Amino acid sequence: MFHQRLGCSSISFRHQDLATALHTMRGLGFEEIDLGALPGVCDHVPYVLDAEAVEAVAAVVTSSGLRVRSVNGDIGDLNATLDAGAQVARERHLEMLLTLAAKTGAKALVLPCGAIDHEPVSTLECDMDAVAAQLIHASVRAAEFGVELWTESLHFYRLCWNTERAQLLADHLAGSDVGIVMDFSHIVASGGDPVDFVDRFADRIKHVHLRDAMPATETEPGNINLSIGNGKANFAAGLAALRDVGYTGHFSLELETRDVTHDERPAAAAKAASYITDLI
Repeated sequence: MFHQRLGCSSISFRHQDLATALHTMRGLGFEEIDLGALPGVCDHVPYVLDAEAVEAVAAVVTSSGLRVRSVNGDIGDLNATLDAGAQVARERHLEMLLTLAAKTGAKALVLPCGAIDHEPVSTLECDMDAVAAQLIHASVRAAEFGVELWTESLHFYRLCWNTERAQLLADHLAGSDVGIVMDFSHIVASGGDPVDFVDRFADRIKHVHLRDAMPATETEPGNINLSIGNGKANFAAGLAALRDVGYTGHFSLELETRDVTHDERPAAAAKAASYITDLI
């Protein structure tokens, strides 16, 4: 079957409701998932998250019998300046996501690396300070819940959109407990190299997202929404680099693809899982 360290993100089946998506992944042979809680990307977890919603989602996940590796969430733009009321709301949302992570047995909560905009709100240095401070605060809160805090430190559409920005964020997070999530598609779409990413952040990488991508060209933007094998990501080299540095974390297929129909998604996920299993 699939490698024991390979799971599947519920984002891969975001067109289905949560219970159906979990049933689909379990039926394909997956035993571990990432739970998508990203507003506008995956609605498996309500963005307005109260205690009742947390209990409801946790019950559905628990009944599926699947292990949860991480909850992939969002508490708003970490480089935005908030007033007191908005800060209280953010803190409440963070608490609910951490409660959900703890109740589902997740190892970590994953948060983004800034707003969905390459341009800083203030200066790049100030924005990096703000994002790092928010992530470090979240990691302190996460420890209270018995979970870790990770960030997808390179995201093609967010503030830290390329390797240079990911390096800046990592520098600002030095000495903290914030882990890094490596995503092949975002690295490749930004023109980066997965092997270089491993070389830079080897001791900080806690989790790996797998999806294919095409880098930007003079006429076309980067494309992160491709099935594995339909882009330019060198999974063999990237996974070998992770193996060479002694990476012992897990991997997750995050197949937020737009090159297959919804009906084709289960077969595409199974094909990708078999391919990646051979490489791991």
